[in-house]
Order: sequence, then C-alpha cells, then structure tokens
Amino acid sequence: MDIATRSKEPSPPPAVPLDSPARRGPGRAGDKIFLGLSRGSGITLLVIMAAIAAFLTYRTVLAISKDEGNFLTTSEWNPAGSPPVFGIAVLAYGTIVSSIIAMIIAVPVAIGIALFISHYAPRKLAGPLGYIVDLLAAVPSIIYGLWGAVFLVPYLGGLNEWLDEFFGWTYIFERTSEGIARNMFTVGILLAIMILPIITNVTREVFLQAPKAQEEAALALGATRWEVIRMAVLPFGRSGIISASMLGLGRALGETMAVAVVLSPSFVISGHLLDPGGGTFAQNIAAKFNEADQFGRDALIASGLVLFLITLLVNGAARMIIARRKEYSGANA
Repeated sequence: MDIATRSKEPSPPPAVPLDSPARRGPGRAGDKIFLGLSRGSGITLLVIMAAIAAFLTYRTVLAISKDEGNFLTTSEWNPAGSPPVFGIAVLAYGTIVSSIIAMIIAVPVAIGIALFISHYAPRKLAGPLGYIVDLLAAVPSIIYGLWGAVFLVPYLGGLNEWLDEFFGWTYIFERTSEGIARNMFTVGILLAIMILPIITNVTREVFLQAPKAQEEAALALGATRWEVIRMAVLPFGRSGIISASMLGLGRALGETMAVAVVLSPSFVISGHLLDPGGGTFAQNIAAKFNEADQFGRDALIASGLVLFLITLLVNGAARMIIARRKEYSGANA
C-alpha cells in the first residue's frame, strides 16, 4: 500500500474524556435521581435517629435533675406526687434476663427448623411449612400475650415444680415463693415463641443461598448430608445467623404488650427465675405512662433512653462480630 492510499484512510476518532457530555447517556439523569434519593434516605434516617436520641437525652436530664433517689440502684423510684416508677437497674435486669432466656431457647430451634425446610424436608412439605412460619411472624403481639396468659401460664405450673424439684440446687430454678407462673421464665418462653418465626425466616433464606457447587462437591467426595451442612452451609450462613438472631433479640428487648399481659411486676432483683414477678423497660413504660405526671413521664422516658442505648450496643456488637467472622464463601464466584 503506497503513501497516497494510506492518506485516504479515515483517522481514528479522538478520545472523549470520561466527564464529557458526549459520554452522558440517557440514563444519566436517572442515576442522579436514584443517587439523590438513596443519599437523602440515608441522611433522613440518621437525622431521625439523632432527633430521637436528643429528645430522650433531654427528658432524661430533666428526670435526673429532680430525682431524690439513685437513678440506677434504687428498687423503687417514687417522686412526690407521681406513681411508682421502678429503678433502672431492676428494669434493665428483667429486660436482659428475659431476652437471654428467649435467645437460648429460640436460636437453636430456629436454626433446626430453617435447616429442615431448606435441606431436609420434601418440596411438597417445605413450601407449606415455610408459609406457616411466615404467618406466625405476622401474628400481633397482643395475641401472643393473651395466649400466654390463658394457656401458657396455667400449664407451666407443673414444669416449674419439676424444675424446682430436680434443678433447684442451681439457685436460678429454685422457687422461694408460691404463686402461678407469672415469672421471668414464662416471659422468656413466650418471647422465644414470638421471635422464633423472625429468626427462622431470615436463617432459612440465608441457607437457601448457600453455593450449590460446594454442596455437590462435598457429596461427590462422599460426605453425608450432615457433613455437607456442617462444612458448607453453616460456615456460609454464619453471618446471616448472627443477623437473624439480632433481629429477634431486638424484638425481645422491646416487646411490650405480651410481657405486660403475662408478667406480674415486682420491685426487686432476684436470680430465682421461677418466683413470680420481674419487670422490663417496655412493660413498665406501657403500664405507667398514662397515669404518670410530668416528672413520672420524664423518668419513664429516661428508662427508654437506657433501652435505646442497650439496643444500639447490642446491634453494634453484632456488626463487629459479623465483620470479624466474614469469610469468602464462593457465593459471588
């Protein structure tokens, strides 16, 4: 090819900068709108959280400034002219203990149900069973509370006697006073039933996302079904299990009406889970808010701030655990 022929060939187009208007396709405006909506939603959420924290802190300062007792350790906070408002330590103890009982019962059962639905049950059974679990998650808390008061409390009397007879030496299952089973142990069982569908649903969806290639490879190497679950499914779903557990714990910490219907409030901290009595933040606020005066409401809001902080700490700890234990699973390969 001679020089004259080469000169007639078209030259390549000049490079267009990335930020040039020529590179802005028709979806550019939509991307900007979506980015603005996403960013605005995140900022709005942070503003709402900050506003709630500021409101709770302001009312808490007012309550502490007028309190003649000890905000944390008194068993009964009863300012002049206002109905009893229990000490923060009593409510914190009841809230944490009942939630721990619920988690100890609910998490293993939820993982077992999720594994059965996702890896053991036949397809014709897995679908209806998953649908039933979804329905249980939609039941209002007051329905659980009424069921617990009418059915669970009377029928747990025999279980309480059995635990006292055979495990009373452990102190926590020792009964020091007679009465029906309106105690922290009953509340823990009721909360476990309430949070079970939430943990099961999330855990089941995580298990269903486990990489099939790893499961099939383990089966091809001669692994049993349980070994496949132990080596491939559970490690993949570890962070999802923690997240699901934290969702259930959040509901257990803030549950109100079901606990208020079942529990008989008391004003002391007791390690005997089978003794009638106890109290939680949400139950105490719901029971006392309408009849409290201005200072009493500030005191109740102060207890709400403590519950708010506990929830933040629990969720923050869960995020740290997930971040530290996150592993490459091959799901995105």
